[in-house]
Amino acid sequence: MTGKPERPDSVVRSAGIVSMAVGASRITGLVREVVMAALFGAGQVYDAFLLGFRIPNLTRDLFAEGALSSAFVPVFTEYLSKKSKEEAAALANLVATAVVAIVGSLCVLGVIFSPQLVWLLAPGFLQVPGKFELAVLMTRIMFPFLLLVALAAQAMGILNACNQFGVPAMASTFFNIGSLVFGLALGFWAGPWVGISPIEGMAYGVVVGGALQLLWQVPSLYRAGFVYRPRLSWSDEGLWRILRLMGPAILGNAAVQVNVMVNTNFASHISDPVRGPDGPVSWLGYAFRFMQLPLGLFGVAIASATLPAVARSAASNNFEEFRQTLSRSLGVVFLMTVPSAVGLIVLGESIVSAVYEVGKFQHYDTQQTALALSCYAIGLAGYAAAKVLTPAFYALHDSRTPMLVSLFSILINYAAVVALLRFAHLGHAALALSTSAVAIAGGLILFLLMRKRISGLYGRNLRDSVLKVSLAAAGMGAAVWLSSAGVERALGTHKIARLIDLAISIPWGLIVFCGLARALHVPELEVAMQSLVRPLLRRLPFPRAKMAGK
Repeated sequence: MTGKPERPDSVVRSAGIVSMAVGASRITGLVREVVMAALFGAGQVYDAFLLGFRIPNLTRDLFAEGALSSAFVPVFTEYLSKKSKEEAAALANLVATAVVAIVGSLCVLGVIFSPQLVWLLAPGFLQVPGKFELAVLMTRIMFPFLLLVALAAQAMGILNACNQFGVPAMASTFFNIGSLVFGLALGFWAGPWVGISPIEGMAYGVVVGGALQLLWQVPSLYRAGFVYRPRLSWSDEGLWRILRLMGPAILGNAAVQVNVMVNTNFASHISDPVRGPDGPVSWLGYAFRFMQLPLGLFGVAIASATLPAVARSAASNNFEEFRQTLSRSLGVVFLMTVPSAVGLIVLGESIVSAVYEVGKFQHYDTQQTALALSCYAIGLAGYAAAKVLTPAFYALHDSRTPMLVSLFSILINYAAVVALLRFAHLGHAALALSTSAVAIAGGLILFLLMRKRISGLYGRNLRDSVLKVSLAAAGMGAAVWLSSAGVERALGTHKIARLIDLAISIPWGLIVFCGLARALHVPELEVAMQSLVRPLLRRLPFPRAKMAGK
């Protein structure tokens, strides 16, 4: 498959499509979390469910959406560009069959050794009667989710390489809806009849949601000319190229998972002054769910659109286009994530209260979750930048550099956690801060290494843009803090007051930020307006005047 050179603006436009789809996914995911918070609160049952879900999620990032996607997309894109579609389809079938064989075996081992995995991740659960056993049960139920999401990740890579972004980005929405609807049906309706508890029903719902995430993409694969036919040849050159790229990618992703394991281990031992050992794991989980919204809308969306573009540029040795695409993508990432981080910090308590504070989720849970959210938000820009930069190294067939950076992050994370827990006594907030420290350090190191690798990355332009965006975000933060404080003084802190605060402060913050960014001549603002906002406005069903643009 050949085509015209990839314009940086077209990448942002593709990212806009992904962003809208991912937005729907994150919102439905948030609805799912709200229901979980109302039904189970932040305590023993949800801690066990969260750990059981996290274990296949760790291996998912390791073998599926992380290493597999990053290694598969560049090679598959090269096949589409330089070989026939039939050869690309044959490669896709080889990889899918290998995934079924390898990841399926891992699922079986995961079910068998669930007690050992739970003990490794959260030995502190043994201190609470029944908590460890429930976490083991949750892990065993949800482990097959890994195979389903691995196949869904490959399907997403195929469609993205074919410049289809909306359908794969919507796949997670079907996971969220399916896992919630089927979980509630199994846990609360069928549960009493078949002898499973509500939390077990929610766990089975996760597996059903994973199946829907895969099946949603199958019709688009068929229309694109890709039909799965089992095929396995361990001597195939393309398969071995992917496996060679995956080796360092797995080690690199393993470093990330080691950090998660270290933090989860520490969290299981934290005893809150009010809640004791039940709470910190849940507060961190709920807070990171909020982080997923801007990270998915901007970091993951832009990374998904950037990878096929830079892979095509690298395949044709057009490194000027590669630099332009990557630099523009990073500029838009900073434009979106820096003000998002400021907003999460300033409005964190209002956001958490408005969304989660219902049923068993109490005001104290709101305060502790908002504290974790503020600490996570500090690293949002670094996290999103790494999401864009890491696949760009894979497009250059370099999986070693991200691997080494990830391994180095283990030292940064452990040192930060120990220092913040032992000397600053920050409790669960220390774990969120250490995650931010790793994200910022990793993003910066990857940027410096990429700039050296491709002889420049328009660093001066990016630096000026980041400074201007930071100034505009600071002004926005001050304006939002004043408006939020005014609403609190006038109406108090009850749930309705928090909703009114968000209804006033969020639009006000957007107006202030856009005004300041325009006054400071942030170049990415116009790109974002042209490629993300105006296509959305054109789809709205009401008359409007023509928008002037460049």
